[in-house]
Amino acid sequence: MEHFSYRVLHQCKQSGARVGEFTTPHGKIVTPVFMPVGTQATVKALTPQVLSEVHAQIILSNTYHLYMRPGHKLVEKAGGLHAFMGWDKPILTDSGGFQVFSLAKLNNVTDEGVLFHSHLDGSKHFFTPEVAMEIENALGADIIMAFDECSTYGVDQAYAEKALERTLRWLKRCYDSHSNEKQILFPIVQGNMFEDLRLRSLEESVPFAKCGIAIGGLSVGEPKDVMYKIMDVLRPHYPQNMPRYLMGVGSADCLVEGVLRGIDMFDCVLPTRTARYGTAMTSRGKVVIRNASFKEDFTPLDPDCDCYCCQNFTKAYLRHLINADEILGAELLSLHNIRYLTRLTERMRQAIFADSFGDFADSFRRSPEYC
Repeated sequence: MEHFSYRVLHQCKQSGARVGEFTTPHGKIVTPVFMPVGTQATVKALTPQVLSEVHAQIILSNTYHLYMRPGHKLVEKAGGLHAFMGWDKPILTDSGGFQVFSLAKLNNVTDEGVLFHSHLDGSKHFFTPEVAMEIENALGADIIMAFDECSTYGVDQAYAEKALERTLRWLKRCYDSHSNEKQILFPIVQGNMFEDLRLRSLEESVPFAKCGIAIGGLSVGEPKDVMYKIMDVLRPHYPQNMPRYLMGVGSADCLVEGVLRGIDMFDCVLPTRTARYGTAMTSRGKVVIRNASFKEDFTPLDPDCDCYCCQNFTKAYLRHLINADEILGAELLSLHNIRYLTRLTERMRQAIFADSFGDFADSFRRSPEYC
């Protein structure tokens, strides 16, 4: 624990939302924070230099995909993910569990692990908690996630409970096999949409949480009000002395609602994925830049944004790039969308320090950004 710490810098008197400082071996992270996703050791279309310029503090990479290619042993030989991809700030890796259950074609799930076929070439692989820890230890990220079973939205309570119990057993095995003191292991709270299972998962995961805990299995198809209800149930029971990470959430409305419910960390492919299809997140709401209405629009994408895209290019030019399938279009919109979300976290931190985050959230809900 000498390499990790978390302290609350300020808690909003109006709402209870908090600003914190999370110390890792590769630097300090000020929360609330949005983490861009670099699935295959790259945030699509963006260099590490650009990510720093848009104020990204930490990025996420994917254990499953890096195991498949180029292989965790190769990354380890390169000096770990930081050296391999040229990023000197913190990195988080997931365990690969979500991809094993959702992307790969499953053969069999047992208490021992998961036998599955690669989505690339059909080859067979077997993931266990110990294998997940071996891969994540080799990748060398600062924050690593426990191997878990994320049950599908809509399953009955009996199956959700079975998946939860398996996740708790796997957590113990992850904890026992994890050995790198320069990496912190986050347990993942599961339990689907059942409040009693969520509370049990949190209670039984906390003993394994040394400086961080994650909430998984939300934003997987359920209505947002259901997600918020689960978050409301969990909020009073979180440990106070560590960051809380809501996995796979990245829309502006969910970030604001999440911070209001005690969340510190978020990640999602949304800003870069939608950018590649020509959609921008702006202070005026969602902009589908390929639309004909922008053909002769020579104004900035977002007049309130300080990013390179908004300071130098017009909607008309961006529309041309996207409709012509030029790579630069995806790069500029990705750059902007990530900066939009990092600016949003900066705005939220300012409101928390001003003890007015409740007012900020109310105003945000009435704005075109709330989508």
